[in-house]
Amino acid sequence: MTELSIIVVFLVGLLGGVHCFGMCGSIVGIFTAQVPKEASRWLFHTAYSSGRIASYAVAGGLAGAIGQAGLLMRDAIPIQHLLFALSSLMLIALGMHLSGFGGALRRIERVGGGLWKHLQPYTARLLPVNTVPRALGLGALWGWLPCGLVYSVLVASLASGSMAQGSLIMLSFGLGTLPNLLMIGLFWGRIRDWGQSPLVRRVAGLLVAGLGVYGLFKVGYTFYAHGWSESCHVPA
Repeated sequence: MTELSIIVVFLVGLLGGVHCFGMCGSIVGIFTAQVPKEASRWLFHTAYSSGRIASYAVAGGLAGAIGQAGLLMRDAIPIQHLLFALSSLMLIALGMHLSGFGGALRRIERVGGGLWKHLQPYTARLLPVNTVPRALGLGALWGWLPCGLVYSVLVASLASGSMAQGSLIMLSFGLGTLPNLLMIGLFWGRIRDWGQSPLVRRVAGLLVAGLGVYGLFKVGYTFYAHGWSESCHVPA
């Protein structure tokens, strides 16, 4: 995994913040209302996001481990590059969704619905969120909320073919989402209209789609430069 790839997934998390406004804004707003008045909002929201990012890293590590097993087939099929191409296509679909075109993202998010049905009841046990450990635990659970933005990057973790690299990819992505989620939690009333602005969503969506196009270009160039058979052995 190159440093450039880590920067790309960080930017995906950062630019995808407009999706967080729509999907997680109300959730974070409710969470913020439960923080004790005498407590530090920074501390509670940092704990919440730390739990969420930790769950992303765990999911990325699991996906990377699965991908490592799948790479046993790479002598016959350049599966790693095909998975990176799929991740790029998902980013393009995500970008189009953020820009207001297409609804593929909603169908992708249904993939994780089954897992979330089993985890959601545990969130009720952590309410009200009046202590830092509860904020940390709730964040860890919300990290598994079905999200097309997360799934797009998770495919890249799968393609990495390494538990460590898969975890690093999702960690970088999670850190990219951190500024947006902190702003939502601390300044929701002030930035709500900005985050839902059609212009902001369209610009962010086009930039995310552009990152997906860049990923496809990289995969296509690999096949062009090395051919089908040699691409099986070219590291991503």
